Amino acid sequence: MTQYGIHASHEQIRPGVLLDAMIAAERAGFDAAMCSDHFSPWSARQGQSGFAWSWLGAAMQATNLSFGVVNAPGQRYHPAIIAQAIGTLADMFPDRLWVAMGSGEFSNEHITGGKWPRKEVRNARLRESVDVIRDLLAGEQVSRDGLVTVDRARLWTRPEVTPPLIGAAVSVETARWCAEWADGLATVNAPEEQMRAVIDAYRGAGGRGPVCLQVHLSWAPSQREAEEIAHDQWRSNIFAPPVCWDLATAEEFDVVSENVTVEQVAEVVNISADPEEHVERLRRYAALGFDRIYLHHVGQDLMPFIETFGAKVLPALR
Repeated sequence: MTQYGIHASHEQIRPGVLLDAMIAAERAGFDAAMCSDHFSPWSARQGQSGFAWSWLGAAMQATNLSFGVVNAPGQRYHPAIIAQAIGTLADMFPDRLWVAMGSGEFSNEHITGGKWPRKEVRNARLRESVDVIRDLLAGEQVSRDGLVTVDRARLWTRPEVTPPLIGAAVSVETARWCAEWADGLATVNAPEEQMRAVIDAYRGAGGRGPVCLQVHLSWAPSQREAEEIAHDQWRSNIFAPPVCWDLATAEEFDVVSENVTVEQVAEVVNISADPEEHVERLRRYAALGFDRIYLHHVGQDLMPFIETFGAKVLPALR
C-alpha cells in the first residue's frame, strides 16, 4: 500500500513554524515526512533558508514520523560531514531516516566560491561522495584523492543499520544511472507518461528499494486563492534544467519568472480547491507504482492544508 507523507519546505517556512506543522501532520494522519536542504530560497517571496540537519533532530524527537532529506554532497557539504550527520540521526532514531542524493543547484552551492562543474562532472562527484558516505557508515577509514578529497576519515558514532541512500532524478537518463548505486529513487510530479518512463528506467536497470514521489500542489477554499498561492510562491520553480541548476540567486529567479502565468505554474503544480480532484490525481500516481508519495502544499500556511487533507484526502486514499 502506498504511504502518504508531507513535505517540509525550508526555503518557504520558518523552522519553528515548520516543526509545528509536522506535529500537526502526524496527528492528522500523514504517515511520513521529507524535507528540502537549501541554503537559498527560489524567490525572495519565499524568504527562508533554515538548516535542515539541525531541524531534523528536533522534528524526529517531536514526532514518530520517518523523515527523508534531499542532499547534495560534494561542494557546499563535504561528504564526510554528511556521513557524520546521517550516522548521528540514524543512531538516535533507528529506521526513521532516508537521504536522497542529488548533484545540486548553483543557487545553493555557489556560496563556497568554488567552480560550478559541468553536469557530468557533478554526477561523477556525487557518485564519489556516495561511496565515501557508504564506506564511512560501514566503519571504514576513508582516504580519497579524486573529485572529492578525504584524508583518513573515520566515523566513531555509527548506527547499527545504515539508512537508505536513494537517488534523486527527474529524467529517464538519471533514473537509469541511479539504479547503479541507489537504495531507491525520488522524483517530482510530471506528466504521467514521463513519471512512468522514469520508474520503468529505474526498475528496468535493476533499481532496488522504494520509488518516492514529491507532489507539488496548491489547495485553498477557493480556486482563485489556490491559484494565487501557487503563482506567488512557486512561479520561480517552473524552469526545467539547466535553468534551475545554474542560476545563482533568488533575485535572478525572480527576474526570469516575472512574466510567468498561472497557467504555466499549473503545469508543474496541481492546483485545485476540490479535495476530490487531488484524491483522483494521487490515486493515479499511486497506480504508476510509487511506494511513497509526499505532498508539498506550496503555500506558506500549512495548517489549513493539513486539516483538510487529513479529514478529506488521506481517508479516501486508504
